[in-house]
Amino acid sequence: MTDRSTRPTDDRVEAPGFGTADESTLEVHGPKEAAAGVTAVRVAMQRTVGHMGAARSAQALLKLNQADGFDCMSCAWPDPDPDHRHSAEFCENGAKAVAEEGTKARATPEFFARHSVADLDSHDEHWLGQAGRITHPMVKRPGATHYEPIEWDDAFTLVAQELDALDSPDEAVFYTSGRASNEAAFVYQLFVRALGTNNLPDCSNMCHESTSVALGESIGIGKGSVSLRDLYDAELIVIAGQNPGTNHPRMLSALETAKRRGAKIISINPLREAGLVNFRNPQKPRGVVGGGTDLADLFLPIKVNGDLALFQALGSLLVEWDALDHDFIAEHTQGFEAWAEHVRAVDWDVVERATGLSRAQVVEAAEMIRDSKATIYCWAMGLTQHRNSVATVKEVVNLALVRGDIGKRGAGVCPVRGHSNVQGDRTMGIYEKPDEELLDALQAEFGFEPPRRHGLDVVDSIRAMRDGKVKVFVGLGGNFLHAAPDTAVTAEALRGTSLTVQISTKINRSHLVTGGTALILPTMGRTEKDVTEAGEQFVTVEDSMSSVHSSRGVLDPASEHLRSEVAIVAGLARAALRESDGTDRHGIGWDDMAVDYDVVRDHASRVVHGFGDFSARADRPGGFVLPHPPRDSRTFRTASGKAEIAVSPMDVLHVPEGHLVLQTLRSHDQYNTTIYGFSDRYRGIEGGRRVVFVHRDDIFALGLEDGDHVDLHAVWDDDRERVAPRFRVVAYETPRGSAAAYYPETNPLVPLDSVAVGSNTPTSKSVIVRLVPCA
Repeated sequence: MTDRSTRPTDDRVEAPGFGTADESTLEVHGPKEAAAGVTAVRVAMQRTVGHMGAARSAQALLKLNQADGFDCMSCAWPDPDPDHRHSAEFCENGAKAVAEEGTKARATPEFFARHSVADLDSHDEHWLGQAGRITHPMVKRPGATHYEPIEWDDAFTLVAQELDALDSPDEAVFYTSGRASNEAAFVYQLFVRALGTNNLPDCSNMCHESTSVALGESIGIGKGSVSLRDLYDAELIVIAGQNPGTNHPRMLSALETAKRRGAKIISINPLREAGLVNFRNPQKPRGVVGGGTDLADLFLPIKVNGDLALFQALGSLLVEWDALDHDFIAEHTQGFEAWAEHVRAVDWDVVERATGLSRAQVVEAAEMIRDSKATIYCWAMGLTQHRNSVATVKEVVNLALVRGDIGKRGAGVCPVRGHSNVQGDRTMGIYEKPDEELLDALQAEFGFEPPRRHGLDVVDSIRAMRDGKVKVFVGLGGNFLHAAPDTAVTAEALRGTSLTVQISTKINRSHLVTGGTALILPTMGRTEKDVTEAGEQFVTVEDSMSSVHSSRGVLDPASEHLRSEVAIVAGLARAALRESDGTDRHGIGWDDMAVDYDVVRDHASRVVHGFGDFSARADRPGGFVLPHPPRDSRTFRTASGKAEIAVSPMDVLHVPEGHLVLQTLRSHDQYNTTIYGFSDRYRGIEGGRRVVFVHRDDIFALGLEDGDHVDLHAVWDDDRERVAPRFRVVAYETPRGSAAAYYPETNPLVPLDSVAVGSNTPTSKSVIVRLVPCA
């Protein structure tokens, strides 16, 4: 459906990088009723062999997620214990990620000479990705039409000169994608704070920031409280706003194990996703020749943004039935009485309107929670990208607290992270609002006074670039332009800078929408061997369940000119902080860290809590698990010393007549902003991406027909007209009033100023839109 070579002709929104509808390729089928593992294996092998060849595919995949291999660069789902891992310990999308990174295709200087920036910008994201691995550092000079090669030292010097020309270090921002290793993240935040700023926005600002804020205020730590073993031992697993079959496929194996051990599962989601209906595990005979495993015992098709009302209604019923752990409440919590009074007054008419569910459906779910002695609550972006997301996550935590489901085997809270080391990067200090403990430790370790004022998150960084207050943008991985909201505004902001620097493996849109000068610094990937003069190096990552373990690539680097993320960041720091006599401003040994990652980990072991004896512990099979006081000892590092049961108003989204609430989501053939292909087979979409899923009755009520083409118009309180042109309407099983479409194509519709209260996360899951028939 997406035209591979043209740009939209609609000029109402200058949002770069999106194609228009191509009727010759799009096919719409009915959604699947199961996540078929055999099909996933076939697709994965076709993709990896096609990109990498048979021998290199086998070499890489057999080491993927193994104790002596490399960690998947896709999602952050934890690995089983080393003794219980399969030889094929990966999912379809993990294999696709390996294929993308391990491809034989190369974007050489000759490639950039053949293609101007304007020519590259005329192609879609999939085409750009297929150009292959970037082999050399590249620069686009002011006014130039093409990128050209640049030597590493010259690139570092260029960045240093731009930074030195700033009036303040706060005129630069340093973005981090969740793929960066712990070691790269530690050196990066050290460099940025040694420079003198806390402007460290990261991808978490756009996804689980609402989780981090809510958990931090409720239980004293912004991380989930469960282990993989807990998931196996749970009696009930509640999965809200999450689609594991596409976004965390290896989670399905864990859910299958839990089901076999007697667990029940509640799925809460606007769309009925195949992965939570039935899972056919290709590593089990039943998954190959049998009927697979039915997963969800109860599916609640909730309206977009109805979760806060639902969880308060569940709490109301538990209070009414006195299905509460009074001992836990008395000993470990604060705020119960005010919360209980609040939920007793729940208005069921409001609940039913907000959720689209009947009271009977809510009662059935509450009865399952009441009858469970150990419940785990899982969630992802479906809960965290709304105006009321912090309150919603706190309401989930409230249920766990009043039931005593924290610090108990088989129970707890389980936010599922979508990027392989996004949690580890935050642990290492990638945060615009660092705590005093981290800053004090940095000062004690390195002898300089780090900045204490808070920095800029993603949304505020875009505002500052737009307003001319930030002049340098540095991105450690990712595709910032297409990950961020309000694409046209973000593009305008990036173009207003004097320098943009992207540390990347492959070409993406952020290399084409740039500041006056633009640098691409090509880095090694997770799959590749990292050999320095000190010997072969390994890096570490932290998964969604606070387990830290090593990662060692097995493939030869795509080019002899690549450098590791650690070496690139250390090179930037060395150049930017070099005094006139050649010494470092703070006496930090950047060169030592660049060649020996044990040096990095030795520093981190004295700065970051829980990382004592870092190198040795990380290098053991399976690594180590970080401390988590609520999980480990039912202790809570809040101001009161107890878990806080929060009271939140039942905030309901008001939608004008004739409008729908749009959630943006991934297809099965993408990972974040990386488009692997054009097949969303579980939802029955093949050959295209520009579709909008709408309930059949809403289609009729809006005067449309299934298959019509519409422009999506966002509704917001400013003068900017936000339009995503030409989407095909697809009748789909989703609640009335709700719609869904793929990002990043719909990111132009998400207003920069529409954010979650308390976390500043863009509201990408609740965009009010009109569907306007195409002319």
